[in-house]
This record gives sequence, C-alpha cells and structure tokens, in this order.
Amino acid sequence: MDDEPVKDAVSERGWPVDPDDEWGVAVITTVGRQLKLRREAVGMKAGDFGKAVGYGEDMVYKIEGGKRIPRPEYLDRADEVLGAGGLLSAMKEDVEKVRYPKKVRELKELESKAVEIGVYECNSVHGLLQTPEHARALIEAAQPPYSPDDVDRMVAARLDRQSVFGRDPAPSIHFVLEEAVLRRQVGGTMVWQRQLERLLEVGRLRNVALQVMPTDTDAHPGLDGKIELLKFSDGTAVGRSDGLFNGRPVSEPKQLRILELQHGTIRAQALPPRESLAFIEKLLGET
Repeated sequence: MDDEPVKDAVSERGWPVDPDDEWGVAVITTVGRQLKLRREAVGMKAGDFGKAVGYGEDMVYKIEGGKRIPRPEYLDRADEVLGAGGLLSAMKEDVEKVRYPKKVRELKELESKAVEIGVYECNSVHGLLQTPEHARALIEAAQPPYSPDDVDRMVAARLDRQSVFGRDPAPSIHFVLEEAVLRRQVGGTMVWQRQLERLLEVGRLRNVALQVMPTDTDAHPGLDGKIELLKFSDGTAVGRSDGLFNGRPVSEPKQLRILELQHGTIRAQALPPRESLAFIEKLLGET
C-alpha cells in the first residue's frame, strides 16, 4: 500500500501500483509514458495540465511516472484536453485489466474457470456474497486504516469477482457460513438487512447451495478457520485452509483429499439449504 499521507482529494486520486506485479507495472509505465509524451507534444506543463483535468501536479507526475494507476475518467479528460482523438481513452481497456491487485486478479481468474466452488467461512460473510455497503464497512474497519482511494479500489475488486454468478454455464457453488457471522450486524441495521436479503437472493439460485452452521453444533473441522476449494473441468483443483499447510494454496491430490474431507464433514453438520434459508429469513424478520 502507498505509505504517503493523504494530502487532499484532488492530489491523491488514483491507485498505487504494486511493485511486485510485473505485468501491471509494465502496463502502467507504458500508459504513463504515452500520457507524458502527448502532454509534452502539445507544449503543456504538468501543473497546467493538472488544473485542466482536475488533478494535482504531483499526481500528474506520479501517473506519468508509472507510480499510480489512472482512473478511467482521468484518461477521458486527458484525451479531451490534449486532443488525442480517442487514443488516450482507448488505454482504459489496458488499465482495467491491471487496476486491481495481482492477488485479486489471480483469484478472479481461478474462480472464472472453476466448475465447482466450495467455501466455509467462520469470521465474516464471504466476499462473493457481500453487498457493496457491507464490503465497505468491513474494509473500513481495518487497522491501520486504508486510504479512501484504497477502500474504493478494494470494494470494486471484491464486487468484480461476483461476476462468477453470471457465468454460462454456471459453476456449482457451495457456501457454509457460521451462525455467528449472520448475527454480527456489520455496518448498521439497514446495511445488514440488505446483506441478509442478498444472501437469500444468492441462496435461491439454482447453482448455489447456501448452508448455515448452527452455533450449538458439535465441534467440526472448520474451527481452525476458512476453507476454500475450487475444481476445474480438466480434473485439477486448488484449495486452501487457514488451519492446514500453513494457510498456503495446495493442488496436490493428497492435500486436496484432506480439504475435501473437511469441507464435506462441515457440509454434513450444517443445516440443509432449505432450513438455512428459513433461518436467514427469520433473522431478517428480527433485524
């Protein structure tokens, strides 16, 4: 994350570039160079250009130097001010591909290819199920706090992953959420009501099974933390568990069998999907 203090809304708009994201760095460096060449070609100083597009001079230099990811509206405004005839606006497509952190892009790529997704979540509503307001409340609760721009970027990235529900053919998706997660009203009453409604909407999709693990149940393998499993059409799979293999993703058959056993045991102990939806409806009525 960018460690620089937030100066003001105008000078700090834009997203930081992850130095470990080689492809992202290459794309943003190229975009920045093109912006600088176009600005210099028309004889406009960085300060004057910044005023024209509504950004601080310091941010102009950061974007041109490949240190910050320009927002789409920045490229549109730059195209207009510099008379680029659509060439700068056209770079939005390349920027869109790298605007989210590398890990998020990789996770979305895996989810977009999976034919089966299995999730057990014990601490919060899973990212694929979160409403924008709920996601924002969770991210804003982090300490040390993220900058407003970083919060916006992280919320957008999380919501972008939810495109998995619109895939055709649709993957089979199984969620198990702890009851305690459903009783923690993150974001306030109105935000939480909408979140419960979202769970019901997703839980009623034909390709989704949403289950609730009651608090008064016996001990189960998920007490060590979150479990995620993704299976692909070629028979391969990848998974991870907070409590196994140091929390690292695994793809070896022996390790995957352990994760599948744990996830299967958890699903067997949780309330069936129909009872789970009825449970959430009851909570919604009480909220």
